[in-house]
Amino acid sequence: MVTLEQTTLIHAPIERCFDLSRSIDLHVRSTADTGERAVAGVTSGLIGLGEQVTWRAKHLGVWQEFTSKITALDRPAYFQDTMIQGAFRSFRHDHYFRATDTGETTMTDVLEFAAPVPIAGRLAEVFLRPYLAKFLRERNDLLKQIAEREEWRKFI
Repeated sequence: MVTLEQTTLIHAPIERCFDLSRSIDLHVRSTADTGERAVAGVTSGLIGLGEQVTWRAKHLGVWQEFTSKITALDRPAYFQDTMIQGAFRSFRHDHYFRATDTGETTMTDVLEFAAPVPIAGRLAEVFLRPYLAKFLRERNDLLKQIAEREEWRKFI
């Protein structure tokens, strides 16, 4: 099992950051390089508790599908999405939000995953760790950029 953690300071209200993190449309925009798109379940707008989305994307040169479900949600402080079908043995993403005294938001992502094959998977995890860290960082950088401008209105 691999755990990645990233924290992003965003100069925007907590509710805006929370909802942008649940935006299917923002996720699609942030993953343009992989051709990622929502193909089943919630395919646009904001995803909510108990709802699912199936993504289709090309990662590491291979087209694949990944279905996740929102398994916990406490607006605007926390939500969790969990893989229910896909290439990983397990994949869970916890999203934490905290408002600062100055009106900014601290957004912390904790991503835990295990590669599909236990023994060979450890080797795969060596490659997946930096790939997923970069994927998450790019998504969060775009979310921050959008949240801090008027463009956020297009997504929520």
